[in-house]
Amino acid sequence: MIKLRKYLAVLACSLAVACAPSAEQSPVKVSPAAPDDDVILASRIISLSPSLTELVYQAGAGDKLIAVVDYSDYPEAALSLPRIGDSFRIDFERLRQLDPDLVLVWSSGNPAAMQSRLRDLKFNLLVLEPSSIEDVAIHLRLIGERAGTGVIANAAADAYLATLEGIWESYGAEPDTRVFFQISAAPWFTVNGDQVISRIINRCGGKNIFADIPAIAAAVSLEAIIAADPEVIIAPFDDRDQTDWQSMWQRFDGIAAVREGNLINVNRDAVSRSSLRLADAAEQICSQLHAIRMRRADF
Repeated sequence: MIKLRKYLAVLACSLAVACAPSAEQSPVKVSPAAPDDDVILASRIISLSPSLTELVYQAGAGDKLIAVVDYSDYPEAALSLPRIGDSFRIDFERLRQLDPDLVLVWSSGNPAAMQSRLRDLKFNLLVLEPSSIEDVAIHLRLIGERAGTGVIANAAADAYLATLEGIWESYGAEPDTRVFFQISAAPWFTVNGDQVISRIINRCGGKNIFADIPAIAAAVSLEAIIAADPEVIIAPFDDRDQTDWQSMWQRFDGIAAVREGNLINVNRDAVSRSSLRLADAAEQICSQLHAIRMRRADF
């Protein structure tokens, strides 16, 4: 149960504008300990979220990583790095021993108390927060700039944005298909319209049936799902879980998505991490929603 709660928290917050809906988040915050006019290229980087770990590698700076947090499992090279805790709790003594010259912080995911202590200890921080799918490119460029790998990072960012533009051009549509994005069952967790995946669904022609719930992520009732009658259900489960979650819905054949077989599985890590793999998630969601629209148009 503890692992489930941690996973739900990571998934709900990692692509969100903020874990606190009322907070105004900037995509980038630089620690006062590292003013913009005195940037020293980093060679000993520690990442405090799996998403940021991926971004460091994608920015061409993977060889500068000296430690990461739990669940940093992509790319494979990250598995061999020392762990200093997880996104919610870290070993500060171990952190001090490692003596990083740059710590990458996830603004809405790493607890405020953790961030405050990092500042008190005078660590050089780069605090990042995605407010849109395009912010991945901004974060890549910033990491590349701080790590001295700008050429690689900028090329990756440009390619990512070009990929997204191609997806929107190929599959973009007015949001007219009712979609339920299922994080888990019993409790039935979902996200509101401010969550980045919800925004991707919207760009792909889907309409999040729970876009108006106040929390960025929350449990909803099965009765509310049935009443909203989604035409498509999207869930981020591992391939080994795909049959199980789709079979679970079969007893609710009064729901349009179940009746029409519109149960979409997307890669869990692709949708839960703000990295280049968000483009893969967008491609999966857009292409499958497009196929559903085309199939329904034939009837």
